[in-house]
Amino acid sequence: MEEHQASRLVRIASRALGRHGLAHAYGHCSIRINADELLASPAKPLGLCEPGEPCVRVSIEGPFPDGLLGELRIHREIYKRRPDVSAIIRCQPPKTISLSAMGKTPVPRHGFGAYFWPKPPFWGDPQLLRNDASAARLAELLGDQHAVIMRGNGAVIAGDTIQKALTLTWYLEDAARVELDCLASGSDNNVNLLSKEDCAGRAVFSGNIIERMWDYLTAGDPENT
Repeated sequence: MEEHQASRLVRIASRALGRHGLAHAYGHCSIRINADELLASPAKPLGLCEPGEPCVRVSIEGPFPDGLLGELRIHREIYKRRPDVSAIIRCQPPKTISLSAMGKTPVPRHGFGAYFWPKPPFWGDPQLLRNDASAARLAELLGDQHAVIMRGNGAVIAGDTIQKALTLTWYLEDAARVELDCLASGSDNNVNLLSKEDCAGRAVFSGNIIERMWDYLTAGDPENT
């Protein structure tokens, strides 16, 4: 992707994450711009990214430079392993964090949860990931899934476009909301789950569902023209 366009999309997605409470002072997102490089959001709260503000070029295979956000290593390791992934979001959706503090990830109970069948993998280490070895293990845990949830520390979401990654971030948080509501009801935790077949039929990306969610989440953004 052309760098100017990728930068604009990274900034728009960053502000959307902040606007909708999916990221706070921390977090980052990126787009793979070629086989060797990613373009990451500025090292600041995502919701405070300014229109036209430069993003950060990062080598996927080369040495990790000093001064970069340490957890950008996660992006590099996922891109190395997933040629189908061209955008990654690392954020702190509040319901997802609450659920992860219980050692849980959402199971497929409704349409949006179907996209993460059978359920997102759980990274149980509460420490920040600031070395290549830990980032590589998390990327391996993600496997071919859309998201991995980190214990008390948010989530990492991957997509083939930044529009899809942002949409899946919203879906993940809604799945966590539904899971917490069901747990709070005191009902059997395994009642009425969507089957593998249900999820396969429901977790589609046709019909402009990505475009509509992108429009919703980025409405009013100064660069969304």
